[in-house]
Amino acid sequence: MDAAVFRDTLLVDAGMIGLLLGLGTFLRARVPLFQTLMLPAPVLAGIIGFLFGPYVFGAIAEHYSWHIGSWQVSGLPLSDYVGSYTTILIAVVFACMAIAQDFGLSRLNRSLGAFAGYGVLMSAGQVVVGMIAMIVLLRPVFDAPGAMGLVLFAGWSGGFGTSAALGDVFASNGHEEITSIAFTSATVGMMTGIVGGVILARIGTSRGHSKAFEKGKALPASMRTGILDDDERKPIGRHSVSGGSIETLALHIAIICGVVVLGHYGQKLSAELFNAFALPLFTTAFIVGLLVRFVLRRTGGTVVIDGGTMTSLSGAASDVLIVCGMVSIVPSFVGDQWQSLLILFALGLVFNLVLGLVVAPRFLGEGWFEKQIFTWGWATGSVATGIALLRIVDPDSELGTLEEFGYAYIPLIPIEGGAAAIAPLMVLAGLSWAVVGIWGAIAVVGIWFLVVASRPRRSART
Repeated sequence: MDAAVFRDTLLVDAGMIGLLLGLGTFLRARVPLFQTLMLPAPVLAGIIGFLFGPYVFGAIAEHYSWHIGSWQVSGLPLSDYVGSYTTILIAVVFACMAIAQDFGLSRLNRSLGAFAGYGVLMSAGQVVVGMIAMIVLLRPVFDAPGAMGLVLFAGWSGGFGTSAALGDVFASNGHEEITSIAFTSATVGMMTGIVGGVILARIGTSRGHSKAFEKGKALPASMRTGILDDDERKPIGRHSVSGGSIETLALHIAIICGVVVLGHYGQKLSAELFNAFALPLFTTAFIVGLLVRFVLRRTGGTVVIDGGTMTSLSGAASDVLIVCGMVSIVPSFVGDQWQSLLILFALGLVFNLVLGLVVAPRFLGEGWFEKQIFTWGWATGSVATGIALLRIVDPDSELGTLEEFGYAYIPLIPIEGGAAAIAPLMVLAGLSWAVVGIWGAIAVVGIWFLVVASRPRRSART
């Protein structure tokens, strides 16, 4: 590809993705149905891009040779490279995560143990359920690939970002179809989370588990439309350096770009060390990011890092990632595995319902309903879905569920990261039962935390 073609391709792709995101934002703000479903603007943009992209409307238009004057109607003019952008974007997300956050268990205490154990059980359990289904049923009956065992976790508990990461690992090893399947799983998971969460919220409140509806409180307009009122608007970050030296945003972008580039060379190095079996780019970018974070802490350089700015960059990359991933879904890949997907979705739905309706009320204690509604949201799509559902049952944040989750999520970081980066490599190496054993043991630890932390403290002897 010469320079002019590369420039035009990148320009058109970026412009079309921008237009789709703008259209998705407009539809969320104006269409009541999308407000009721609380569909994020990037998901709406991705759905529109998929329908009008090369594999649906574009394929139909090309088949029937529709023309408007001298123009052939063949869908959105997106290039074949759109799907490959997800590899870089997910690396950006993981690099931001490594740079911006301190990892550790020091802030996890007994009061949060049950909530943390519940989250660990939910996440690791999805890995176990999917892998056992693949080994026992999907592979023998439907000849499904081993990667199908991780699709449930990647699309539901992991979301679009983890789906991109999973697809990247398998695509680099000759299984390009897994990206489309994983993004389909993420889309179905988000719809399940939103629709199912609203139903659960209304049933639960009607049974007295939450008093939000009895108080006559509804979702704020900003939660429905996605547009914040003036008094709700907060800065996306703070300046950490003087503009006379360099803009804060430019510095943060430079750091992330540097981490991703070093991750790229780390990926090449891993290919040499492991006989052409390269680690995923997001994994090497995450490792480099942790090293950079360590150096910055040792040298006092963390003063120039603003967490809000890093979070905003990560969120922006995630939004574009969703659009690119959904636009690049290949229906034929999904159609080849529709039976396996239906079984996985059914098992995932039953598993989440059992945890939410049977386990949560017995072990999560006060505020169990709000905690399980929030967990339902993030375990079927994204934290944003969980927040939206939480606002239905606890609009004034009286129970502090979101604040507790910030600490309870700490032990989940290495578990979900490992499931996205290590488990696929184990599946490729033929170690499917080892994945079941490792994440099964993690799920057992989650159960232990859940049970022990939920027990009332014994009174001290006098």
